[in-house]
Amino acid sequence: MKGAKLTVSFGRPATLVAGLAAFLIVLLADQISKWWILAVYHLPDRGSVAIMPGLNFTMVWNHAVTFGMLGGVGSKGPLLFCTVALIAVLALLWQTLRTPRMVVAIASAAIAGGAVGNVIDRIRFGAVVDFIHAHAFGWSWYVFNVADSAIVCGVIAWVIDSIWSDRRDAASRTRAETGATTVPGHGPAPHEH
Repeated sequence: MKGAKLTVSFGRPATLVAGLAAFLIVLLADQISKWWILAVYHLPDRGSVAIMPGLNFTMVWNHAVTFGMLGGVGSKGPLLFCTVALIAVLALLWQTLRTPRMVVAIASAAIAGGAVGNVIDRIRFGAVVDFIHAHAFGWSWYVFNVADSAIVCGVIAWVIDSIWSDRRDAASRTRAETGATTVPGHGPAPHEH
């Protein structure tokens, strides 16, 4: 089509601000907590310290991805992980800019902030600083960090919001197809003709 223009729509200003705030909060919380663990608390010298029942600070230099997945990919691992993470961050930030849905904006930005936090570690140290160790009754979770927590919580929030959104859309389509409207206090009612 001659003269066709490409238009790009962006989300609402509130979602943009919330997304930017989530990105910065996660990134700063992650990097400040890692700085404190390394430079102030000196966890590498201590190894593992019980903080409370079921929670330790345990120093782990993670050469894999979140929660130690995909370890053992060799010397090219950090470059591979950083490249993939930065591509994902660009896609997530683009989603943050475009979505009108508040939960999706915050979740995608939080995931991006966590990914950037771990990329910074790989660039600085060649590995990710992990130190949060939850355990109870003989069960032990992977050692993780604030970035990992933000990534997992962001994915969970995004999935839940998507499920709810799909259900709302399906209910709206059903109402539109059956010609029903919702009457407050009475549930769906048919249109009068």
